[in-house]
Amino acid sequence: MEIGVFTFVELTEDPHTGQVVSARQRVRDVIELGELADQAGLSVFGIGEHHRSDFAANSPAVLLSAIAARTEDIRLTSAVTVLSSADPVSVFEDFTALDLVSGGRAEVMAGRGAFTESFPLFGYRLEDYDALFEEKVDLLLRLRDNAEVTWSGRFRPPLHAQEVYPRPVQDRLPVWIGVGGTVQSVVRAGRLGTPMALAIIGGRPRQFVPLAQLYRTTAAEAGHAEAPIAITSHTFVGDTSQAAADTFFDHYRTYLHTVSRGRFRIDRAGYEAGRGLEGALFVGSPEQIVEKILHQHELFGHQRFLAQISLGSVPHADAMRGIELLGSKVLPAVRAALG
Repeated sequence: MEIGVFTFVELTEDPHTGQVVSARQRVRDVIELGELADQAGLSVFGIGEHHRSDFAANSPAVLLSAIAARTEDIRLTSAVTVLSSADPVSVFEDFTALDLVSGGRAEVMAGRGAFTESFPLFGYRLEDYDALFEEKVDLLLRLRDNAEVTWSGRFRPPLHAQEVYPRPVQDRLPVWIGVGGTVQSVVRAGRLGTPMALAIIGGRPRQFVPLAQLYRTTAAEAGHAEAPIAITSHTFVGDTSQAAADTFFDHYRTYLHTVSRGRFRIDRAGYEAGRGLEGALFVGSPEQIVEKILHQHELFGHQRFLAQISLGSVPHADAMRGIELLGSKVLPAVRAALG
């Protein structure tokens, strides 16, 4: 089991002080988080792409390259790259550069995008939301697998025996598909044979089990021998259960309200239900996080758990402590339990 962390690099108002960390400071903090995750022995560090005033990561590959220069072992991934509104050639070249800087540790997690601000920004229509992704993931995989590409589609000028260099250190740059829970996205990942990252940020995780089964069945029917799954969840790890719950609640409630532009609210009862074994929130002591990872492993048999840490206005020191606990307490216990 691989355990990693990722962040969206939010710029969220602190519910207690009303202050917002500057974009410059937030980026410096994220680089420090990446360094610590590597030192703690975690497997993956990810940064998600957004193009709004309340986020500071519009170019994950650039920020990950800064982290690559300061780390040795940890794999570095987007979480996600909004491929529908990006140019696959640019994405491939950016992550090839990251792979070269990191010595072969880059990954791309491609998604359609839970937020839509990048579509008008880069001149795309929301009506083409799914068609854009279908076409662009096809091109990205062709670029990954071939140094010379001939290709044509609806949304981009064609390529005629176009050479794409330099090539990554890795023979095949890993490309994951991030899925929020739609059947169409799950089937696509299985058909293409790409690893799938399943975001579980609400509800009951066992409701997602049929999607994992559908992914593996589709992959097998398409002739793919392997079908790796990652589970991603909102996470806050503290030294004790009560301290973690109390510290995180106000930050989490503010984060949800902010990113949803006021459409989503959570009360303490709903929060506590989410923290339970059958809920989607990973908030608690290291022992609780271990129990929940193992419980979900029984459900999904997944190969990777990615904790979305440093959400919203969570203090940097608390996020750093959470990574330390994941590395020193959670990771050894999970690996011992799973052999």
